[in-house]
Amino acid sequence: MKKEFSLYLDLVRFLAAVVVLVNHANHRGIITEVLPQYGHSAVMVFFLLSGYVIAYVTSEKERVPRDYAVSRLARIYSVAPVALIVTLLADTFGQMIGMRFYEGVATNDFVPLRFFTSLFFLNEIWTVSITSFSNVPYWSLNYEVWYYVMFGVFMFMQGRARVIVLVMICLLLGPKVLLLAPIWWMGVYLYHSRFWAGIGVSVGWIAFVGSLVAIVLFHQYGVEKTLKVWLESQIGEQPYHLLAYSRSFISDWLLGALVFLNFAGFRAIAHQFGAVLTAFARPIRYLAGYTFVLYLTHQPLIWFFATLIDGSPDTSLYLWQVLACVIVTVWLLGQVTERRKGFYRGLSERIVDVAESLWVRARLLAGGKA
Repeated sequence: MKKEFSLYLDLVRFLAAVVVLVNHANHRGIITEVLPQYGHSAVMVFFLLSGYVIAYVTSEKERVPRDYAVSRLARIYSVAPVALIVTLLADTFGQMIGMRFYEGVATNDFVPLRFFTSLFFLNEIWTVSITSFSNVPYWSLNYEVWYYVMFGVFMFMQGRARVIVLVMICLLLGPKVLLLAPIWWMGVYLYHSRFWAGIGVSVGWIAFVGSLVAIVLFHQYGVEKTLKVWLESQIGEQPYHLLAYSRSFISDWLLGALVFLNFAGFRAIAHQFGAVLTAFARPIRYLAGYTFVLYLTHQPLIWFFATLIDGSPDTSLYLWQVLACVIVTVWLLGQVTERRKGFYRGLSERIVDVAESLWVRARLLAGGKA
């Protein structure tokens, strides 16, 4: 991947995380002014970007199952358990201070079940929708992790075994998670497509600028809401309700196509932005390095610090105080998560080694019995 385009993707990833942060800070108890609400759209950007990056790393770096498994485990479990613990602590102490922001937000019953399903990403299978306490954004990880698994099976297994395992995963997950999978696979397709890799600068500019205009119009004219209303009228209130975070899947597919065009277009013209992006390479990489922990911890931190500070929403000062506390805390959490990639990779390697050893022993025992 060329450096300019890699920097662009990192910049987009960080900005998408900021959009989600602002979306969840958009609470009338924190600020009376209504802020832009594009959080769900930002998650679709994450999905497509993730598919593209995974296609890249499996083509250039992680070419064997072990490397792929180690990298995914290190990436996911370097942050996810910490995010769950932070959520539990923030919810517990926040509600001890006051319930102003927790009514209807924090779900504290069935703690072991919620923690277990969150840790193994089973919160959104079939008609189940289990909130990770107050950490609503955690839902997307219950989708994305299974896209990693399915892609790994597709890439590293063959023949009948691959088909059987993929079918079993689909039967485990149910329709909700699968409905948004095409957006993730758009990223994979974009990476491998020779056609889109071969578009020229002129077409690249058209795709890039055109996609930006279309994305603005998409939100300006409420396409997501319109299609959600139509879908509910077609399938009924109950089935629509059970779709949970996949209720916008039709507009999400459309938005995914626009993001696809944006990435494809910018990749063709990225060299023209080389000087600017390279000049800001260090801050872009640095900020992007905190994206995952920011995304997975900001929601419970917002409620906790909003409760702790207990300011007035009549001015923006209260909002900035809350956001400043969240950002500092995320930076601190980043020092024990995303900034310690080597440690988590080593731990993941040991886990994979143990799993491989147990698998070999199980096969030997099964062969001996036969």
